[in-house]
Amino acid sequence: MTDRITAPARVCSNCDGFPTVRVTLGGRDRHGNLRTITVHCPACHGTGTRRPIPARIEVAA
Repeated sequence: MTDRITAPARVCSNCDGFPTVRVTLGGRDRHGNLRTITVHCPACHGTGTRRPIPARIEVAA
């Protein structure tokens, strides 16, 4: 009997599956730590995957 194979998750084309990154703002705080902010991919909202794009149906007139 064959096993069911689940479809692989669609990786976001904007972030290539790296949805959340830390960006350094430059400089250090008074404790010596780098100042960073967390940025999420605007296309996938930090999930790393995208919903499939529906196929376009063209109708000839």
